[in-house]
Amino acid sequence: MRLILAAALAIAPLMAQQSKQAKRLDESTMVLSEIMATPDKAIPRDLLEKAHCIVVVPNEKGAAFLVGAKFGTGYMSCRKASGTGWSAPATVRIEGGSVGFQIGAKETDVVMLIMNEGGENKLMESKFTLGGDASVAAGPVGRTSSAQTDAQLHAEILSWSRTQGLFAGVSLEGATLRPDVDDNAKLYGRRLDSRQIITMKTKMPKAAARFVAELNKDSDHEHTNATGAGQ
Repeated sequence: MRLILAAALAIAPLMAQQSKQAKRLDESTMVLSEIMATPDKAIPRDLLEKAHCIVVVPNEKGAAFLVGAKFGTGYMSCRKASGTGWSAPATVRIEGGSVGFQIGAKETDVVMLIMNEGGENKLMESKFTLGGDASVAAGPVGRTSSAQTDAQLHAEILSWSRTQGLFAGVSLEGATLRPDVDDNAKLYGRRLDSRQIITMKTKMPKAAARFVAELNKDSDHEHTNATGAGQ
């Protein structure tokens, strides 16, 4: 009986941590689903189809935050090299700069598209600065990306925010992105960096299934369009 109780007490903190990751992944899924549900006010579909990777940082209501610091935790996923959908997600942390939100102080979601291989490689690094190590621009909103400016066309990363229901392109210049290996360990049961999760055949945790399924809707949409065009 004592052994069973001890085992239960040992497992309880791990289950609590896993449920925290599951909740954040569900919030990320909801953010992406709600944003893309209104095409006229969403990320242009053609940009999402061209993107190498995506980062979704949902608002975490009531979380503690450091005085004067701006930060959030979310998830990144990249297209598989095989072209068959999106990878398992890795945890990413955004901090500082002109992010313009504080966790617990303002309800803001952030979405980023990484548009080329250079930006994808930066995303795999231990830490990099938006606008410094990688070019970033506020992304356009609507059905197509035809309204892109020259800066947007050449940016490695395009970014948007949703605050109090308003979704718009936002500049995140000066903010830093870095992997959260500790958070990955809680989700995957072992310490993994972003590159290991994205590029290796890492087993998808159940908590991430809905998030990746939402991303794969884009792949299904792209495949349907390509099939229709070829007929």
